[in-house]
Amino acid sequence: MAARSAGVLTVSDRCSKGEANDTSGPNLVRLINSSKLGFNDVLTKCVPDEAELIEAALLDWADRAGLSLVLTTGGTGFSPRDVTPEATKKVIERDAPGLSIAMITKSLEVTPMAMLSRLTSGIRRSTLIINLPGSKKGAEECFNFALPSLSHALDLISDVSSRVDHTHNSMQVHGGHTCGHGKYHSTTKTIGRTKEDFYPVAMRPRQSPYPLLSVHEALQVVMEKIPEQQSTELRNLEDALDRVLGESIIASQPFPPFPASIKDGYAVISSDSSTERDVLAPVTAGESPQSGQCVLIGTVARITTGAPLPGGADAVVMVENTELLASSDDGTVEKKIKILSNVQSGEDVRSVGSDIAKGETVLERGTVLGPSELGLAASVGMERINVFKTPLVAVMSTGNEVVDPGSNLAPGQIYDSNRHVLLAAVRKNGFKGLDIGIAPDTREKLVEKIAAGLEKADVLVTSGGVSMGEKDLLKPVLVKDFSANIHFGRVFMKPGKPTTFATVERNGKLKLIFALPGNPVSSTVTFQLFVLPALRKLAGHPNPSSVTIKAQLKSRVSLDPRPEYQRVVISDWSTVPPTVESTGLQRSSRLLSMRGATGLAVLPPMDEGGKTGMEPGEIIDLILM
Repeated sequence: MAARSAGVLTVSDRCSKGEANDTSGPNLVRLINSSKLGFNDVLTKCVPDEAELIEAALLDWADRAGLSLVLTTGGTGFSPRDVTPEATKKVIERDAPGLSIAMITKSLEVTPMAMLSRLTSGIRRSTLIINLPGSKKGAEECFNFALPSLSHALDLISDVSSRVDHTHNSMQVHGGHTCGHGKYHSTTKTIGRTKEDFYPVAMRPRQSPYPLLSVHEALQVVMEKIPEQQSTELRNLEDALDRVLGESIIASQPFPPFPASIKDGYAVISSDSSTERDVLAPVTAGESPQSGQCVLIGTVARITTGAPLPGGADAVVMVENTELLASSDDGTVEKKIKILSNVQSGEDVRSVGSDIAKGETVLERGTVLGPSELGLAASVGMERINVFKTPLVAVMSTGNEVVDPGSNLAPGQIYDSNRHVLLAAVRKNGFKGLDIGIAPDTREKLVEKIAAGLEKADVLVTSGGVSMGEKDLLKPVLVKDFSANIHFGRVFMKPGKPTTFATVERNGKLKLIFALPGNPVSSTVTFQLFVLPALRKLAGHPNPSSVTIKAQLKSRVSLDPRPEYQRVVISDWSTVPPTVESTGLQRSSRLLSMRGATGLAVLPPMDEGGKTGMEPGEIIDLILM
């Protein structure tokens, strides 16, 4: 038996402060060491009843240390501070309710108070995590209740095929049995997973092992797994359009840096009561007033919009409010004008810093840079600005049936449209796309293509190979060959039910994997719902979610048992809210339904009351594309 490591996590406010002795934790260490489960090391730790600290300890032991078994003791009751089950549920990726049920059932034979226990058990990566009570007696009893199944459970999780088969064969004496890992084992022959064949076709699961999440739940899982963007890069202004600002821009000088004219006209002294005045040399934008030039009583200086006021002047009179009295013979020089309006101090003058004050924050970190924002940056002298890095997205298709456009089609083959749609969608939204081609439905080719994508890109988007077919190998390849964490493998929606989201550590960096369904419409819709918001968050967007508005239906639509995302076009913007109509037949293989679509109409599932459709004029949510 391969050596294993375990961990015992004591959760107690008092023990963590040294106000009480931890008796349960050391006792569990003793029980593990005497259990013959093959543990060569047992780590221990004590944390207070704080969910974040419990989560951090569990994540460290599962993800970094790679422990096979983690037992927690304490924090499983009804007290407001008892948060161990909640923290555990945030960490585990698969529930193991049978262990908790067995422990509570057996405990009820000892004391009725066991019904107040909220034990949780589950699996993260290759680590089995089990909550035990806080008392020494209760923890020992529950450990012993679970002990008979632990060796087999740990073999299954770590995929120790020889020991799994040995255990199964030893059980054949008592007839066939169904294991929680999804395969029936007959009385005559046991077929387990092998390195070459994950599931022989006759033994593949008939039901998906992945829980069915709502779209909202699935999107929440995606967004929670994405860390806040911190990496920035310097970009020239002309290359920063639609990027997200990585640090705030603060004005180092006021703007305008001098009193400037708002109009074309004459710089004047507002307190000068004379109406007829001599005209001095002109001041134009981009030039300084002539050396020593100063407006005095009885004089004005001709001035253009944006030019600095000459000394002495405190207001501007626009050309329309003056009359020319005298000029040079050739008409090139104005000599005297008459002012036709009253003038107030500061009239038509931009004072120093009136637009932007020195030290003012011009643009906040996290601002999406449009044309106006780039103009603001330029106005305070920025040539290059810090923006958040954008993710590189690798896109691949899977399947023996898909070939590149331009190839000769063999019987049973079709052209690959998914990859081109997804790459175009990535690039249209301002991200960098990497085409890594088509992977046939073999383990070797899938591993090769996935490895190439993960090596080069931050995000891998695949289409196909995630449903229940005999050639749908993507999920087992991700788990077995890349030690990926599959956070969900099914979503309650139409189209797109098999949508899968996983993460994997690669070269010390977390990589995201979106395994989308193979039908063209399904992959396009799920890209809009899950991938695009994730890419926006990775790029630092403050509001990564897609824009959703209210709309009304033009025609009756039928409802499906699942929530449906129908492709629609806005046919009338003049109504309140806008009116939408379907793009036609909504079959998930019919890419034509995406042509011209301006949004996805979010239709509810059929309700138990028997409502099978929605009528014209009814209001729905519309996700704009």
